[in-house]
Amino acid sequence: MASSSNKKRKHQALETRASVSFALSVQPAPQVGPVLVSYPAIQPSTTTPFDCYTRKKAKNNDEEQDFATQPTFVAAEARSIEFFSSDESQRAAAGCRYLVGVHNKRTGTTTLRAAPLHLLTHRVKALKGLKPMPVTAQQRIAARAALGETFGTKKAKANIRAQERNKVDVSAMEGVAAHLQDRIDQSTTALPTQDQAKEAADSNRLIPPYNLEAQVPGDVYRLHDIIPEAEWKALSTSALTAAESNADRIALLPYSRSSWINQHLSILFAAGVLNKKVVKQLVYISALMAFRKAAYKEVTRTTIEEKLPGVPSIVIDGLLSRFTESSRGSGTSQVTGNTQTLILTHMFALCLRVDDFATDYALVAADLSMPVAKVNTLFKSLGCIVSKLTLRDLAQLGLPDTAGETKRAVLKCPVKFPQSRIKRAVR
Repeated sequence: MASSSNKKRKHQALETRASVSFALSVQPAPQVGPVLVSYPAIQPSTTTPFDCYTRKKAKNNDEEQDFATQPTFVAAEARSIEFFSSDESQRAAAGCRYLVGVHNKRTGTTTLRAAPLHLLTHRVKALKGLKPMPVTAQQRIAARAALGETFGTKKAKANIRAQERNKVDVSAMEGVAAHLQDRIDQSTTALPTQDQAKEAADSNRLIPPYNLEAQVPGDVYRLHDIIPEAEWKALSTSALTAAESNADRIALLPYSRSSWINQHLSILFAAGVLNKKVVKQLVYISALMAFRKAAYKEVTRTTIEEKLPGVPSIVIDGLLSRFTESSRGSGTSQVTGNTQTLILTHMFALCLRVDDFATDYALVAADLSMPVAKVNTLFKSLGCIVSKLTLRDLAQLGLPDTAGETKRAVLKCPVKFPQSRIKRAVR
C-alpha cells in the first residue's frame, strides 16, 4: 500500500508541474509595479530603502500610460552615499522590454508584468557641495596644444612646437641643469640591468623548473621536477604488464587516442627487457592529455575522477593543485590560459625524456588537435631547436635513415631560451 501511495503522489506532482501556465498581470497599467535595477559599481545594503518618482507630472493624456514606459526615477540615500538613476538607463533599455514573473505555487500560474530598467550611479555626500576648480589660461593653452599634437595637421604640429621652443628660457635652465642630471642618475639606478631583466623573464616562463647549469639534456628538466616523487611512486605498471595484447594495454590508459603514446608503448613491450620507468612516464603523459581534455572552464574533483579512471587519487590532487586556479571567494577551480600552457610544457618535457630529447612534434600536435606552429613554439619555449637529425644522431637514437627527413624538437646543452624580439623604431 505504501508503494502505491508514493506512486500517486509522484503522479500528482508530475501533473502539477505539467499544469504550469503563464498570465499577464490584470493590475491597471499606470499602477506602480516592480522595478529592475543594476549596480555597475558600489552595491548598497539590502536594508537601504528606495523610492520611485516620476520625472514630470503626468498630463491628462499620460494618465493611462504603462508604468514600465513612464519617465521614472529611482533614488535612495545611505549614511554616506546617495544612489540614483543614471542617464544611461534609457539607452540601456532601448529596444528591450523586461518582464518580472511571480509564481503562485497553489494555482501553478506565473503572472508576468512589464518592469522598467534603471542603471544606478552613486555620489558621495561629503563631496556633493564641492565645486570644480576653475581652469586657468595656461591649462587651456596646454590642453589645446595636446589636442593639436594628437589630431592636428603637420603644419599645426610644427607651429605648436615652434611656440613651445620660443617659450623656453635657456638662461633659467642653466641653474637647474646639474640638479636635473642628479635626479636622472637617481632614477636610473633603480632600473634593472640587461642580465637582471633576462633573469626575471626566465623566472616567469610557463615551463617546468629547469637547470641552466646542466651539462646533459637529462639534467635540464629533472624527472621529479615534472612528476613529484610521491605521485611517481603511486603510478603502477602492473595492469599494463598483465595485459595480454597491445590493444588491451592501450584500453587501460587514461587517454587511449594518442598515436605517439601507442607507438612507444608497443615498442617498449616488444623489446626483450621492459623499461618500467619509461612506461610510467607514458602513463603520466596519457593522464596529462586526459586531464587537458576533461578540464574545461570550471573543474571539480568528481568530474576529473570520472574522466581519469584508474589514475591514483594523489596524482589527481597534484594535477588539480598545479594546473588549476581558484577564483577569489569561489570554491570551484578552473583552467586558465597560463595553466593550459603549463600542462602542455610539462607534457612536452616528458615527451623529450621519452624520445631521448628529440621529439617528432608534428605527431604530438596531431594527437592534441593543435596547430603544428603552436606546438613548435611551445617546444622552443622549453629551449629546444627545431631541425632535422644528422646520420650520427639517427644512429645514436636507433632511428632509420628515413627519419632524417622529419624535423624534430631537439634539446641540447647549454640550454638557451628564445629571446623576445625588440621592434625597431619606424623613422
